[in-house]
Amino acid sequence: MLEEQPSREQLLLEIERLRQQVEDLKEEKADLEILLETTAEHSDSLASELQDRALEAVREGEIKLAQFLEAIPIGVAVLDSLGKPCYVNRAGKQLLGQGILPLNAVDDLSESYQIYIAGTDTIYPFENLPIVRALRGESTTTDDMEVHQPDKKVPIEGWGTPIFNDAGKVAFAIAVFQNVTERKQAESDRHLFIKELSELNQDLIKSLDAESELTDAYGRFVPHQFLNLLGYESIIDVNLGDQVQEEMSVLFADIRDFTTLSETMSPQENFNFINAYLSRMEPAITSNNGFIDKYIGDAIMALFSDCADDALKSGIAMLNILTDYNEHRQNIGYIPIRIGIGINSGSLMLGTVGGKSRMDSTVISDTVNLASRIEGLTKEYGVPLLISQETLERLRNPADYAIRIVDKVQVKGKSKYVTVYEVFDADPPEILMAKLANLPTYTEAMSLCDRKEFREAGKLFEECLGTNPSDRVARIYLKRCRDWRSLLKGI
Repeated sequence: MLEEQPSREQLLLEIERLRQQVEDLKEEKADLEILLETTAEHSDSLASELQDRALEAVREGEIKLAQFLEAIPIGVAVLDSLGKPCYVNRAGKQLLGQGILPLNAVDDLSESYQIYIAGTDTIYPFENLPIVRALRGESTTTDDMEVHQPDKKVPIEGWGTPIFNDAGKVAFAIAVFQNVTERKQAESDRHLFIKELSELNQDLIKSLDAESELTDAYGRFVPHQFLNLLGYESIIDVNLGDQVQEEMSVLFADIRDFTTLSETMSPQENFNFINAYLSRMEPAITSNNGFIDKYIGDAIMALFSDCADDALKSGIAMLNILTDYNEHRQNIGYIPIRIGIGINSGSLMLGTVGGKSRMDSTVISDTVNLASRIEGLTKEYGVPLLISQETLERLRNPADYAIRIVDKVQVKGKSKYVTVYEVFDADPPEILMAKLANLPTYTEAMSLCDRKEFREAGKLFEECLGTNPSDRVARIYLKRCRDWRSLLKGI
């Protein structure tokens, strides 16, 4: 295992200690010279003794300095003021591949020690070497050097610092350098890891984009809201048999006499017509927080999970859109179309049905069936929009809408009677105003029917028809009152 390399801060401290030790030796030498001068007048034997002691002290200092330099795990090289190599420690020899060379000029350093610009085969410019710059009185660092040894290339980081004499001139230049192979490898591994992570991230983004595109594509067949209600974000997560129980409002809409209409068109015209119609109806549903569960030929089945008001507002919006669409159809020579809308609210099961190779999203419950039955009743009563008692009770404020009771009916497949109401907000303005004006009379007439007071009820329905002859419901009840009266007379 390689030794842990010193940090930059530790190396700078070592350089400072090295420089200080050199300065201390210089001071010791100066002190000894002064001591020798002051003792020159004494006997030769004393002078000789003092000189020996001084030389011994210098040698001890040099030995200590050499021991220190040899012990540290970083390379140290020293040049004199003329650029001649003075010293290279053991770590330096290992890094440089050799010891002191008898160089004739400073510019031989890079070539002699095979120092290159890292990652290239270009000899490192001698004028940029830290030790050369130290000879110019500069303190520098660099990490773009590389020593080419016979069997390997060693990246090194170097520091250069000058040592000045008493006159302020550069006396020595010290270079400190270390092997940064591990650090460079770590940096390389880090860059490689970042690159691989970036590529992985790009692949992940592409995968997420592909899944998003797939989900968006499937969203045109299986609504996103349907997936969300099941607790999923992607169609990929859906399994056969997944289901959840919800309180929702169900809207059914169907084109009146579509079979007769389609017989006058070619298959291509049929498709063009259906798509033109459905594309106009869809925004009325989605803008009111609903989603289309399925298209059944020309019919639409939509679901609303927030509140019954959303479903009712959607139905009214569909009828208003139909008015504009019919104007367009008449302008280009086509006959107008009529639709019926039925809305019911309650509990239902929402989930997936099918087999291993083919499954579909669906909703199952009496709530759904009753919504379909109520839509069918719009044909019998000649009104475009009917809602159930359950939907009426879930409206935040029923008074916000133009509503009147239509009947209590026993729909096919149901044993209990169901109360249905007409919502006529989308009627033409003159019809809307007439129904609103007649509403108290109409409501009283319906109450009289409940009490089997058919003569009085019939008179009130006649009043309604007097001001609004197009009121199909009032006309139906007027006939019923007459029929019930005749039946009672026969009894």
